[in-house]
Amino acid sequence: MVLRAIVNVESFVRSIVRKDEGQDLLEYALLVALIALGAVIAVTAAGDKVEAVFDAIAKAIPGAPGA
Repeated sequence: MVLRAIVNVESFVRSIVRKDEGQDLLEYALLVALIALGAVIAVTAAGDKVEAVFDAIAKAIPGAPGA
């Protein structure tokens, strides 16, 4: 009887630990998603300026396509 109680407590503690690990994983996934979203927004916002710089460089190089 005591052994069964110990096993039940152990199972309960393990289930709580697993739930915490799942929450940590979810938090990291949300953090990664927010960082990726920020990167996409930054690249999109800077895209036109970067394209203009590369176009200017391409036009300055003799014989470059589009020059």
